[in-house]
Amino acid sequence: MSELSSPLAVGQRAPQFTLADATGRQVSLGDYAGKNVVVYFYPKAATPGCTTEACDFRDNLNSLRAAGYEVLGISPDEGEALTSFTESESLNFPLLSDPDFAVASAYGSYGEKEFNGKKSSGTLRSTVVVDGDGLVSLAEYNVAAGGHVARLREELGI
Repeated sequence: MSELSSPLAVGQRAPQFTLADATGRQVSLGDYAGKNVVVYFYPKAATPGCTTEACDFRDNLNSLRAAGYEVLGISPDEGEALTSFTESESLNFPLLSDPDFAVASAYGSYGEKEFNGKKSSGTLRSTVVVDGDGLVSLAEYNVAAGGHVARLREELGI
């Protein structure tokens, strides 16, 4: 994937996708039709920021679900890394593999980033909330991992 992607806008139809979860099972956005879905993109499983964010979603999943939201995490990691991450952190929501960045790109979550002074392209930490009709109800890009779920809950009124 060489081109940078454009952010989604509130009210826009969310791009459909089907990706493999940690067990290889195919999960589609369409599986959640009629439900609100928090689709969050993270760069790499088991790294400090991504672990902070995933555990934050884990710890808040019951309140998110009680308010009518499901959570899907998407990264370029392959199944084995997702399985290990899910098990080591007792994650209670699906992590999906997007190794070619196709879904990240469609969601505006692929682009140039800098880490320790080195520039590269890859998945950008971002969150898109899709409503039950498949429309974007919230889109946040380049979010900070720490405190993200609390900010998201506030935005969603949860």
